[in-house]
Amino acid sequence: MSDKKPKNVFIEGAISSEFIGNSIAKHQVKTNIGAHNIFLGQVRADNIEGKVVSAIDYTAYQDMANEKFHEIREATFEKFNLTCMHIYHSLGQIKAGEICLFVFVSSPRRKEVFKALEYVVEEIKAKAPVFGKEIFEDETHKWKVNT
Repeated sequence: MSDKKPKNVFIEGAISSEFIGNSIAKHQVKTNIGAHNIFLGQVRADNIEGKVVSAIDYTAYQDMANEKFHEIREATFEKFNLTCMHIYHSLGQIKAGEICLFVFVSSPRRKEVFKALEYVVEEIKAKAPVFGKEIFEDETHKWKVNT
């Protein structure tokens, strides 16, 4: 692992399409990149025991979570030939239909970005200490379990 300091991956509120578009546009000057792959995690209006999810309220122990995201990021760079990677996760109440996770990987070759993106998203879901409380339409709530 490198000696890089962990970056803050958290954004208050939903991740906007403008933010995503600007992130993509910034990479047009990086001519050594041949492929990008993007994962957008969106809050679903799941029906759980007869109640519909209207939002998820995300919280995290930010210092610990940023360290874990950093470890996942570094491990991904060690495992795959990537040029760059960006991870952003929402905090606060995110409504159904809004984006809560944005992962963007780039590489000289397309096969690397497919494998790397699946790896990094699965690692985030399994290891990142981010917690979601599902808010139902009737304003009751339940802690979310990652699947």
